[in-house]
Amino acid sequence: MTPDTVFQLCNAIAMIGWIILITIPMWPSSDKFIIGIIVALFAIIYTFYIVTNLSAIDMKSFSSLKGVTALFANPLAVLLGWVHYLAFDLMVGIWIKKNSLKYGINHWLIIPCLLLTFMFGPIGLLVYLLIRFVKTRNYFTANYH
Repeated sequence: MTPDTVFQLCNAIAMIGWIILITIPMWPSSDKFIIGIIVALFAIIYTFYIVTNLSAIDMKSFSSLKGVTALFANPLAVLLGWVHYLAFDLMVGIWIKKNSLKYGINHWLIIPCLLLTFMFGPIGLLVYLLIRFVKTRNYFTANYH
């Protein structure tokens, strides 16, 4: 399978996870499905490509912006970075959903947060943290589990 095909498949699979998070927030097994199937699949794909291509990755490249930029000239490195983002952004989306349920934050308020997390990662998380702060009036209230 080519990196382009894997990229397209991972995008489609991630979309399934985001659709579940956004449209069926009360499905009790949604987190288990997304983490146990989708995120685990991304972890397997990521691990496979890292292990089978480790010799092609110059670890020194990670120590400078110039090095990372050069690394991302390689389509395989871009695929790895993308799968990494897909997995971690989904995990953040799951955390936002679970945390919002814990604090009674209306799902309609977190839909924009989830969409922003899907598209721009940390911006969606920041918007959620601001909404949660307004709702709880305490930024540090046992909010991180």
